[in-house]
This record gives sequence, C-alpha cells and structure tokens, in this order.
Amino acid sequence: MHVQARCRTGVALTLLVGAALAGCSSLDGAAHRVANVVTPYKVEVVQGNFVSREQVEALQPGMSRQQVRDILGTPLVTSVFHADRWEYVFTIRRAGVDSQVRKLTVFFDGDLFARSQGDEMPTEAEFVASLGTRKKLGAVPPLEATEAQLAKYPAAKPAEASAAEASAPAAASYPPLEPGAR
Repeated sequence: MHVQARCRTGVALTLLVGAALAGCSSLDGAAHRVANVVTPYKVEVVQGNFVSREQVEALQPGMSRQQVRDILGTPLVTSVFHADRWEYVFTIRRAGVDSQVRKLTVFFDGDLFARSQGDEMPTEAEFVASLGTRKKLGAVPPLEATEAQLAKYPAAKPAEASAAEASAPAAASYPPLEPGAR
C-alpha cells in the first residue's frame, strides 16, 4: 500500500508541475501587458561638451590652444597620433525625445588654431528651447481649495488667543549644556 501511495503522489506532483508550466505562458502574456502600461524611469544621459554656435563663431585663426580651450572647454577626445586636432562630441539622451549628437573637430597648425569643421551647432537659445520639448503629462490640477473643501476643516483659533501666546515671556534661565563637574 505504501508503494501505491508514493506512485499516486508522483503522478499528482507531475500533473501539478505540468499545470503550473502550462500557466506560465498566460502569466508571461499578462506580465507583458502590465509592462506596456507601466514605464520605468529613464535617466537622462548627457556626455561631452555642449558647443554653441556663438562659441564656434568666437574662434579666430591664429588663436593659441589655451585660448581655444578657454572658449570651447576641454576637448572630449585628444589623440597622440593626431596632435593637430581636438574632437568635441556632445550627446544627450532623454526619455520621450530623440537623441541629440553634435560633433566638432578643431584643427591646429603647430600650436595655433587653423580651422574647425563639424555639425551645424545650435545657438544657446535654440539648445535651451530644445530641452523643453518633452511629452506633456496632462493638465495641472488647480492649486486653490474651494469653499466646500475648506469647510471640511475646523476654523482657525481666534487671533487674540494666538497673540497672547506669542507675547508670553521667554524662559529666564536655561539648563546647562554640559553636566556639572563631579
């Protein structure tokens, strides 16, 4: 009898595991439906140096490397094999907005600025305006309470009572900060 009970338990356990595995596909579909509704927070990723059109226009042939660095900032990429050029790359990735990638290469003749080439850089105002183009989350709720909402809460204390509390004298002595000597 003991062997027969063990065999039945084995069959029941096998059927139970089979039913659980069959249910996984329906649970998996439900998990995908929930994941499509609930979106996780995505971190904004900003890499490199933002270079504006005004900064590029400020560059003049014959400037020293230090002057170029003062205007554009430290380059993102400098190469030992290409000592005559600096690379400025700017990337920003934000949720709900297309990624922005801008590249600028600055060329030197010896230690003097010769020329620059790269993407069309936005002005500072254009760049700031592009930062505000996120998805709208909906209408802002009213920030003032209605009379009906205020009626739910008790009225404030009379002004006379609070004025009397405010005019009470302060304590004349305070306890010591450190314990007395022993």
